[in-house]
Amino acid sequence: MAPGLNVTGRRATLSALAGVLTAVFALSACGANSAQGDADEVLIIGIESEADVLDPQVAGGWVTWRINSQMYEPLVTHDLRTPSEEAPVPELKPGLAESWEVSEDGKEYTFNIRQGVTFHDGTDLNAEAVEYNIRRMWDEDSPQYSAAAAGQTNFVWQFVEDVTATDEYTVVVRMSQPFSPFLRMLAQGGNGSTGIISPAALEEHGEDIAEHPAGTGPFRFDDRVRGERISLVRNNDYWGEAPALDGVIFRPIPDPAGRTSALRNGEVDVIAVPSPDSVQALVDEGYQLSDGQPPHVWYLSFNMRDEYMSIPEVRQAINLAIDREGISDNLLQGTTEPAYDIQAPANDAYVERADAYGRDLDRARELLAEAGFEDGFTTSLMTSVDGSGQIVPAPMAEFIQQNLAEIGITVEIETMEWISYLGRWAEGAGDVGMMQMSWGMDTPYWLYIVTSSDMIAPSGPNVGYYSNPELDEVMDKAITAATEDEATEYWQRANEIATDDAALAPIVNDRAPYILAPGVEGWVSASQEWYDLTGVTVNPEG
Repeated sequence: MAPGLNVTGRRATLSALAGVLTAVFALSACGANSAQGDADEVLIIGIESEADVLDPQVAGGWVTWRINSQMYEPLVTHDLRTPSEEAPVPELKPGLAESWEVSEDGKEYTFNIRQGVTFHDGTDLNAEAVEYNIRRMWDEDSPQYSAAAAGQTNFVWQFVEDVTATDEYTVVVRMSQPFSPFLRMLAQGGNGSTGIISPAALEEHGEDIAEHPAGTGPFRFDDRVRGERISLVRNNDYWGEAPALDGVIFRPIPDPAGRTSALRNGEVDVIAVPSPDSVQALVDEGYQLSDGQPPHVWYLSFNMRDEYMSIPEVRQAINLAIDREGISDNLLQGTTEPAYDIQAPANDAYVERADAYGRDLDRARELLAEAGFEDGFTTSLMTSVDGSGQIVPAPMAEFIQQNLAEIGITVEIETMEWISYLGRWAEGAGDVGMMQMSWGMDTPYWLYIVTSSDMIAPSGPNVGYYSNPELDEVMDKAITAATEDEATEYWQRANEIATDDAALAPIVNDRAPYILAPGVEGWVSASQEWYDLTGVTVNPEG
């Protein structure tokens, strides 16, 4: 947006939206969006990086799912209208399945598909459409199969034996074993999203579906200019509660200072990931702060094939040397919390372990000496420079670099922009000592995804190649547990094993702050990394 152009509470007509935005980027200043009255209501969100592809089953990262989730919906979803403080773990609710039944042995799920729902291309949602999508993500023997979709969602479908549309609105999914996290996995976003796509659109566009999105969600695709915007418009045929907004524009602004400037200049209505040192000043100026407690962990994966990181005492020493409180309180100005468990607090299996993750330099040095590295060593850490949930990754990596230097470990930092980094991360650590990521789920199954011997990269997201038979055994018991309480007990035990063995290095839990212009109303920060925009409005008068 050009300097001086105040477009807070955008009122341009959506029929001319793309043209208006193109012109706006070329102008130095104008009053083109001053129309009021019955003109349209558009919310502009400044996001922290460029988005991935607009194919929900292929895209990785929350920054993209926050966009895709406005257009695509899974069978099961979350209640995102209840704030974090009222629901630390978000409740599940029906999505495109209006109800479901689970067999007594836990191996069969029957989904009753919502009737009267149409995709954005005008075709009908039915059981065959759902089966088509599942086979795209799971069944490598079917013509619908996509290796790219399967690669992102394999941990959702790995125990599925068969899927069948038994009538027009009933789908049955059969498992080889009980899989207690299945419903929550269906509701996940980012890596592993199961948003349902129009089969007609997939047949027409194939792997180019990302350029022609067609879901069932409250907003539908308008246009995309890479590096500038993704524009959505209200779906007037939406089956659920109609959005109050006429449209939403997502603007990638990777620089935190740039996002803050765009908000102050009236170029956007909302910004994600404000620079930590700007939050209080913005609140003092009259902007709104909305944050919560999503299931987020900013963490390091150790490369278990590395000569240093393969040694438990080294990994434990690194964990004890990192000043998590300093990162949260000083560098990030209270916008995060120190992480004292591999799981996030927004998770029923959370077990706080300050003994393993609290700072103790003396003990860290002792552990290095026990491992034969009293003089330290040199290693490397790879991270992105931006991205969803990444907060300010490069300064955080530099803070950790300084921490580890105090115990004699020299860290060389390698950085990459977000989308490129996602691809590199998925390949596995390779010759890098540590790789950084921000992730987490409201189901403790996330621990399995990032540490299981069955999920080692590049086949899964265990990018550090971690393998622990004892941990695998306990997690398998959690997955097949008969009750949620029993599963939680096993997951808590699994957390303890992973912590004792220093499988990962959790650093902070993000509070996911958003800064809103005064006129934005109805925004809710739920216990999740994405949001529901159907109840949001923007008042240009503020």
